[in-house]
Amino acid sequence: MPKIDMELDVSGFQCPLPVLKAGKQLKSMAPGSVLRLIATDPAASIDVAHFCNEQGHALLSSSIDNGKLTFLIRKKS
Repeated sequence: MPKIDMELDVSGFQCPLPVLKAGKQLKSMAPGSVLRLIATDPAASIDVAHFCNEQGHALLSSSIDNGKLTFLIRKKS
């Protein structure tokens, strides 16, 4: 498991806010660092993958536990 550099909990926010907030957080992070994003919006599973693909970030993993989606995103270098 990669070292987590920052965690952002966007539980309760609906599309497109989880992705917008993740994008803002990633902009302030160093290239190659890892963001753990926690969301409850079911659409986030599609939105986060699309966001990473479009922006060039690596989606390292995604999981769901008790309605909470967790994503590990490595910021592009």
